[in-house]
Amino acid sequence: MAAPVIEHVPFLKKLAYAAPAFALAVVGIPIYVYLPKFYTDVVGIDIAALGYILSSVRIFDAVTDPPMGYLSDRTVSRFGRRRPYIAVGAAFVALFIYLLFNPPEGSPAFETVWFGICIYALFLFWTVVTVPYESLGPEITFDYNERNTLFALRDGLLIAGTLAAAVSPAVVQAAFGLAPDAAGERTKFFWIAVIYAPLVIGSAWWCALAIRERPSRERPAAGIWSGLRLVFRNRPFMILIVAYTISAIGNNLPATLILFYVQYVLKSPYADAFLMLYFVTGIVFLPGWVALARRIGKKRAWLLSIAINTGAFVGVFFLGPGDALIYGVLVFLSGIGLGATLALPSSIQADVIDYDELLTGERREGRYIGLWSIAKKLAAAVGVGAGLSILGLAGYIPNAEQPEAVLLALRVLYALVPSVCNLVALAIAFAYPISEAAHQRILDAIERRKKGDPVEDPLKPGVMITPEG
Repeated sequence: MAAPVIEHVPFLKKLAYAAPAFALAVVGIPIYVYLPKFYTDVVGIDIAALGYILSSVRIFDAVTDPPMGYLSDRTVSRFGRRRPYIAVGAAFVALFIYLLFNPPEGSPAFETVWFGICIYALFLFWTVVTVPYESLGPEITFDYNERNTLFALRDGLLIAGTLAAAVSPAVVQAAFGLAPDAAGERTKFFWIAVIYAPLVIGSAWWCALAIRERPSRERPAAGIWSGLRLVFRNRPFMILIVAYTISAIGNNLPATLILFYVQYVLKSPYADAFLMLYFVTGIVFLPGWVALARRIGKKRAWLLSIAINTGAFVGVFFLGPGDALIYGVLVFLSGIGLGATLALPSSIQADVIDYDELLTGERREGRYIGLWSIAKKLAAAVGVGAGLSILGLAGYIPNAEQPEAVLLALRVLYALVPSVCNLVALAIAFAYPISEAAHQRILDAIERRKKGDPVEDPLKPGVMITPEG
């Protein structure tokens, strides 16, 4: 039996879904790059205490993702499983953005407690929003190619939001003519909060109002631990998440080390310009990747984007002082694949969730998104921790000429290790089995299973799946 004809998603509906990604990007660079210096130099928190809080909140942020995914999968309400969390959680995200960016005057002990409470609350409600929000995406459309455009728009706005968040402090400071003193810094973060808090609420509520969730099937859901075991039996997902995580670990090293590499290896003051070039290139080429994926398939397009990124970045190892122009060309070439390395795995992930529905009879996006979030955060933590630790062991000296061992370590960590990680990810991802034709067979089998018929597993010929699972 053929699967039902699937309607394409209108652009405004896609935009309504994608919009929160732009606003929620504020819980990124401003939090991890700008706020620590603000709280130590202006507010007066001890830097060691700040470091402990930031490290612990990263762990807290990671471990809350799977329970939130499980909770959203199990939620039953007339407003749907995901949208109540998106709408209510966004209001609290906005509140704690404002409180975190605008600490009252007080003693260092008071300020430390204020920072700890606000940042823990912010990341708790950020999880309450983002896990159901990302879980909503795979059920908006089941069309193999339409998912590419949906997630390309979402992740393109995520890149744009990251770029906007990165430049927002400088833009606000210039727009209001703020002095680089304590009062000017407080005013700057006040206006950033005033801009972003309503943006978070408005975009999240637009998404919640514009997207109508599909009714969930009345079927007892597996418990959290048994449900996780079922996830691990989903071979396409395990291939995808292992390949993605290894690639992401490598890609987080350049993100962590770019300021060090540009300053000490290239001896160039233009790190911000190179970052902007990378992000803008990724956004510009993203529609082309969507079109290419429609022609050659998601898997091939994703592998090609990794290969282009890797091929360009290997050359960075051989650069040195005075090679800023060549570096800019290589950054541009590697940026061509940036958008595809984000959007296409998200689209592929939606397909493996369909396969999970065939195996289990449930829609369990939340549990998959929760595990995916842990993988992303683990990759970031490994990239940051390993990169900075190895630099320290090599003899890094702040704001000074670096010994040759540090320069070599920078080139290896910044260029070669990410390239090796991507090559390993490529080798693993070649085994991913869901093509467009296979995905259509999965959708057909889901429809037949819903009618009570036993079906053959499209990925395992001869293996039958019964309606009871």
